[in-house]
Amino acid sequence: MLTASNSKKTEKPTTLLESVREGKTKGKLLTPKLERQTEWIMTHEEHHAAKTLGAGKAIAVLTSGGDAQGMNAAVRAVVRVGIYTGARVFFVHEGYQGLVDGGDNIREATWESVSMMLQLGGTVIGSARCKDFREREGRLRAAHNLVKRGITNLCVIGGDGSLTGADTFRSEWSDLLSDLQKSGKITAEEAAKSRYLNIVGLVGSIDNDFCGTDMTIGTDSALHRIIEIVDAITTTAQSHQRTFVLEVMGRHCGYLALVTSLSCGADWVFIPECPPDDDWEEHLCRRLSETRNRGSRLNIIIVAEGAIDRNGKPISSEDIKNLVVKRLGYDTRVTVLGHVQRGGTPSAFDRILGSRMGVEAVMALLEGTPDTPACVVSLSGNQAVRLPLMECVQVTKDVTKAMEEKRFDEALKLRGRSFMNNWEVYKLLAHVRPPVSKSGSYTVAVMNVGAPAAGMNAAVRSTVRIGLIQGNRVLVVHDGFEGLAKGQIEEAGWSYVGGWTGQGGSKLGTKRTLPKKSFEQISANITKFNIQGLVIIGGFEAYTGGLELMEGRKQYDELCIPFVVIPATVSNNVPGSDFSVGTDTALNTICMTCDRIKQSAAGTKRRVFIIETMGGYCGYLATMAGLAAGADAAYIFEEPFTIRDLQVNVEHLVQKMKTTVKRGLVLRNEKCNENYTTDFIFNLYSEEGKGIFDSRKNVLGHMQQGGSPTPFDRNFATKMGAKAMNWMSGKIKESYRNGRIFANTPDSGCVLGMRKRALVFQPVAELKEQTDFEHRIPKEQWWLKLRPILKILAKYEIDLDTSEHAHFEHVSRKRSGEAAI
Repeated sequence: MLTASNSKKTEKPTTLLESVREGKTKGKLLTPKLERQTEWIMTHEEHHAAKTLGAGKAIAVLTSGGDAQGMNAAVRAVVRVGIYTGARVFFVHEGYQGLVDGGDNIREATWESVSMMLQLGGTVIGSARCKDFREREGRLRAAHNLVKRGITNLCVIGGDGSLTGADTFRSEWSDLLSDLQKSGKITAEEAAKSRYLNIVGLVGSIDNDFCGTDMTIGTDSALHRIIEIVDAITTTAQSHQRTFVLEVMGRHCGYLALVTSLSCGADWVFIPECPPDDDWEEHLCRRLSETRNRGSRLNIIIVAEGAIDRNGKPISSEDIKNLVVKRLGYDTRVTVLGHVQRGGTPSAFDRILGSRMGVEAVMALLEGTPDTPACVVSLSGNQAVRLPLMECVQVTKDVTKAMEEKRFDEALKLRGRSFMNNWEVYKLLAHVRPPVSKSGSYTVAVMNVGAPAAGMNAAVRSTVRIGLIQGNRVLVVHDGFEGLAKGQIEEAGWSYVGGWTGQGGSKLGTKRTLPKKSFEQISANITKFNIQGLVIIGGFEAYTGGLELMEGRKQYDELCIPFVVIPATVSNNVPGSDFSVGTDTALNTICMTCDRIKQSAAGTKRRVFIIETMGGYCGYLATMAGLAAGADAAYIFEEPFTIRDLQVNVEHLVQKMKTTVKRGLVLRNEKCNENYTTDFIFNLYSEEGKGIFDSRKNVLGHMQQGGSPTPFDRNFATKMGAKAMNWMSGKIKESYRNGRIFANTPDSGCVLGMRKRALVFQPVAELKEQTDFEHRIPKEQWWLKLRPILKILAKYEIDLDTSEHAHFEHVSRKRSGEAAI
């Protein structure tokens, strides 16, 4: 008989692999080499697990209820990631009706069957309202159709009604199987194999009326349609000095109307969550006449279709038109947008959102257990989160109930912090009159620095007007730091920035010049114009300029004034912020071009397009446009590549030409590699693809910096400007000592950025450590984690890191930490 000590000696030595699997390395001091090996083993095991996660399983995907742009992107992602994990994936055509009817309505999907659907609006697999599924008999038939095909995972893309139906189906599943078995429609073996049903919901709704997510699939695209029409109407309204009343969708939710009003600078908005006060008719007419008296040639009023007064009585577009004509005599027209808001091509945001949510839905389904509650995959800031489906549905119903019971303040709070912030900024800009006297006010200067970016003007407008509302004197500086040195400064009034929200470029003018060489002249002008705070709207030059101002404080006391940088650049490379003003517009420009190029390639067949995007050394545009346009590859500086990688891409395209999808799209960031230029890659592809495919190249250039800003950029810029000016007023007051402003603490010079779920002010000095100055990019960039998704959706045999998946949260906790934008 062996003793304990002897038994230990005879055991096999434990390998590092076994130690890692058993968690025995945790807390131990390892050599750097062993640490690297441990990390590789853990990551490799996670990757391998992802590729076999769906083996022997089947997933069904359906779209239900009203259609929304971006649904196709979600369907495509579910199909391709499902197949990647080894699962079989089925389309359910015509929503729940197809699930009930079965037959050809439930068909197995292939990789190629979801090709060219990314840029299509609506839902390719169809959607229908289904009365049968509301009855137990209908759900019994649906269960039978799933069991017979071995499907135990269901992804439902729709609104709260569709998702509630899915949860009911899941809760009844065991009883439905029991009934089917008793009636002999399924065998005991089939029942055992399908003993539980996993449900994951993705919210597809243009109204953005589902609580628990910042944005639902389709909302951003609907805003694009609305803003296109508002911009077109604005030009005709100005020509004839008209008032336009625009009615947008939103029977129970005013999100579309509210964001539209912020994005176009509307005079008034009517939404169901916040009915106007009882004397609103008087207030509205006064507001419209004040706008005209300030020199405006038009008025815009936005109405949600579900708008009501404090007593719950509907307020229609015609009611408002009649009021304006009767009391003011203005030439007034009504435009009801209707179903045009549901149509058209999905925006870049909705394509990326749908793709990300689809990937997360597959992982949530395949990782689910009988004890996992049905969840909904949602967006919080730029983070994907999993929330209990019925908690979200309940809060959504609570909002409607609060409105019915006239508890409007509670309804507004239940919508979340993002909605409330939109409402507060709207009220400030549309309802608060700037004070006539500026006695005791502060003087704040606003400027643009760096390359132009769409949305800069919206940020300037918001900053100026919030400053005026606070009673401050606001100056605008032309041509950036150069203009500040030369004294190109003037005072801005309310009308100065009128109509700026929808205009692209930079109305103030912007240059890349940095302040260091002109400290003396800048200091003199700060004194001359009594500038007490500085709002700098721009890209990497704005950030480095801020750092130089901090350094200059040691020599010049005049530079000891608070300043804040609002990131505005198409490159999205400013440290301290996940998003920059202007990036979304550039992304949509690239997507629109890629769509047209893919259409051309689809017609000619066997053609590969190589497209060069802007961004400097930052690969954000190339990566996200690759995701949104369905690219085969996206070359970026942050992910070094070799000639072997290029060869693999060529071989991948050669294989692709053997399928029914005979086209290719490759994106290249302009500075991804100094040797592997766009011309080099084009020549390589042309040579290696001879006889198999033709190659074409396209350098998009400065068209990415132009154009009218998207709704996202307008809204983001407006709220950034408002938040920056609120911070500025508080910081100037805090820095007031002995009759003058003296701010020399690190937190008196900040970047205002969006970090994960909130807008935060971060001292520029603290961000230095996070910056790669040589390549003008942050050292860590959140979007790099999305690159594997791009490759998997393009059918590359690569590994997916499952360690970064969304965590399961609860609605109450999520709402308190919601993105404040």
